[in-house]
Amino acid sequence: MPLTLLVIVMTIVAWVWLRSQPPSQRKPAIIKLVLIAAIALVVLLAVTGRLHFIFGLLAFLLPLLRRMLPSLLMGRMAGAGGAKAKAGNQSHVASDILDMSLDHDSGIMSGSILKGPMKGRELADLGESEFLELLQYCREQDQDSARLLETYLDRRFGDSWRADDDAGADRADEDNSGQSGDSTRAGGPLTINEAQDILGVEPGASRDEIIRAHRRMMQKMHPDRGGSNYLAARINEAKERLLNET
Repeated sequence: MPLTLLVIVMTIVAWVWLRSQPPSQRKPAIIKLVLIAAIALVVLLAVTGRLHFIFGLLAFLLPLLRRMLPSLLMGRMAGAGGAKAKAGNQSHVASDILDMSLDHDSGIMSGSILKGPMKGRELADLGESEFLELLQYCREQDQDSARLLETYLDRRFGDSWRADDDAGADRADEDNSGQSGDSTRAGGPLTINEAQDILGVEPGASRDEIIRAHRRMMQKMHPDRGGSNYLAARINEAKERLLNET
């Protein structure tokens, strides 16, 4: 009975943790959970003296594994080769405080801090309290940076971080009461280089290349896919800026 209860509790904890992951991180999270469950099962069987069941199962599966393993390895090598061929396929969005990158293939955002008390640090290295501190600093210094960081937090943590964002709740109340401006409005006009960085296109890109890059970016960063109205506006602005130059 205690073991059954422990399994139920661990399953609920794993499910809540998985739901808190951003969509782009759920597949790796599932793999981690499966590995942890497999290790726990082996330990449990060893403690209860039933490890021979594992050996029996391996003996049964060994012929099948011998047939499948070579093809799996070849598939992984081919996948690695394809990823290598697309290395550097990224878009960049910079604000006064943050420099953000989006990998087109994985949809993962990364970033570094350009200004302020945390200057020079990578966003991936920050803890939860540091994220909230940085967000407060961005809101005080540069609204574009704040919106950019909120987009990063949504993609990495989903909505879970907003529960601890008391300042953000206050701002939302002000927006709903009409006391603040349009939070979806993009920042200042983009330069040609900035527009190219956002869409991830080379100088001299054709209209078709610009349109395809815009479509690809909107599929990754649309608000319904974990993006934001602010970032979608910047992507649209980048498209218009470059099309007007072609």
